[in-house]
Amino acid sequence: MDLATQWWVWLSAALMLGILEVLIPGFVALGFAAGASIVGVLLAIGFFSGLSLPWLLVIFAVISLALYVGLRHFFKLERGQVKYWDRDINE
Repeated sequence: MDLATQWWVWLSAALMLGILEVLIPGFVALGFAAGASIVGVLLAIGFFSGLSLPWLLVIFAVISLALYVGLRHFFKLERGQVKYWDRDINE
């Protein structure tokens, strides 16, 4: 079976990494999940149909790294800032 027809493997990996992100938060698995979903969608529409697995892994790594850095930058606290919770959610 051709690698280009394996788009569902990338989307399944994205789903598993998304579930892992829910269980272990920290935006690490979220960047990988988004990278795998982007590669999976691009494979499904035929954009990367002629590429081999090593090139797909390089593209996945570059996209995942860019998304990880972007998520850390977007969701970070300002330097020296700490979140304090002054009330309980059950109050």
